[in-house]
Amino acid sequence: MSILVDLRVKNVIIDDDDLAVEIMDGRTIKAPLAWFPRLFNASKQQLNNWQICGGGYGIHGEEIEEDISVEGLLREAISPDYKKTITTN
Repeated sequence: MSILVDLRVKNVIIDDDDLAVEIMDGRTIKAPLAWFPRLFNASKQQLNNWQICGGGYGIHGEEIEEDISVEGLLREAISPDYKKTITTN
């Protein structure tokens, strides 16, 4: 027995803190904008200028040159531009 899920993008919602990608199987995947520096530093207009790409399995921000796949979000893959900082007291 196999269960088929549809991981294609249905909708993209970006607020001040998070990227939310609604996928066809009914789930919503959220990730903090801080994981994606280009998104974090983009204007509202740039954040609202997304296209579904990759046969429906990803999103592309033309102006900010950012591509994000559903698979990457499910694996919690952060942008290569993201640098974790560790502070010690």
